Amino acid sequence: MFPFQKYISIILVLFLCGCQSDSEEQDTTAPGTVTNASPLTTYLQRVAMVPTVQDNVIDGSTYCTIKLPYTVTVNSATIAVNTTADYQKVIDNINADAYDDDVVKITFPVTMVYYNYIQKVIPNETEFKDLIDYWNMYPDLLSKINGLNINYPITINTYNSANQIAGSVSIASDQAFFSFIKNLNASQYIALQYPISVTDYNNQTKAITNNTEFENAIKYAIDYCPENNITPLDFTATLTGASWDITYYFADSDKTALYNGYCLVFANDQSVVATKNGISETGQWQSSVQYGVRVFQLTFSSPELAKLNTSWKLFEFNNSIIRFRNVSNGTQYLYFEKTKS
Repeated sequence: MFPFQKYISIILVLFLCGCQSDSEEQDTTAPGTVTNASPLTTYLQRVAMVPTVQDNVIDGSTYCTIKLPYTVTVNSATIAVNTTADYQKVIDNINADAYDDDVVKITFPVTMVYYNYIQKVIPNETEFKDLIDYWNMYPDLLSKINGLNINYPITINTYNSANQIAGSVSIASDQAFFSFIKNLNASQYIALQYPISVTDYNNQTKAITNNTEFENAIKYAIDYCPENNITPLDFTATLTGASWDITYYFADSDKTALYNGYCLVFANDQSVVATKNGISETGQWQSSVQYGVRVFQLTFSSPELAKLNTSWKLFEFNNSIIRFRNVSNGTQYLYFEKTKS
């Protein structure tokens, strides 16, 4: 079995290196490849989701949007919403008078577009309210990452280890990119052809030249784009307010299986208790903000848990997930998910 695996690795390296630019300045080696389970892949899929936040003043949901065009009535004024610029007309009407009711009434039927590009015709207000109530039951879904737009087309090199077929695909839109990632399977390796042009929420365009730069651009958008920070949360209160499972740990390779079954409980005195199969170990945790970045440190003594004793940087969090990254020596990832009751 070893010779076959070695052969696969050699083919993958040669193909992905060969498909890149001949420029020595490009980041062109096999470590730039990712799979459907890689953090960058999941972040890119969220970048490519449907924009759903801009019309929240109308539909009240971060996970779906009303397909243009349609009309609404606000304070007896009928407003045609034909483009995204017309959302501002609705906001201006709401803000025009502090003493009116500011009720936004949608003219049905309308077509709702979900974050994953699925569409559904909503014939009346009752079904619309049912739909919004449904999405509001899942406030901690990982929604679209706003404030970072990919300037298409882009090209992706592919390699399938199951049939040893290599190729490339051109992606022309967010929807095509979302679908491409959604349909990846575990045997497929992909490598983005750099440079890739992106535009941030300040309408500034820059060239991304490798995977780390792409992750950093995504992190910047998560932190600073207002559309990604609708409901501010307190990190310490979130961390100490629940018990957490370790759902992903990557250090050179995916080592999540080592931590299956662990439950972590963080206390305000900066102690943390890790329990697995009825056996507990107490460690320490620390967190601080350094130069605008939240740093998180774990300290355990047992060999297995001590592998987590890294100075982690917070990547993102909500009430149900906490994600850390460390790029000081390679790239490591540590994900927590709230323990399901």
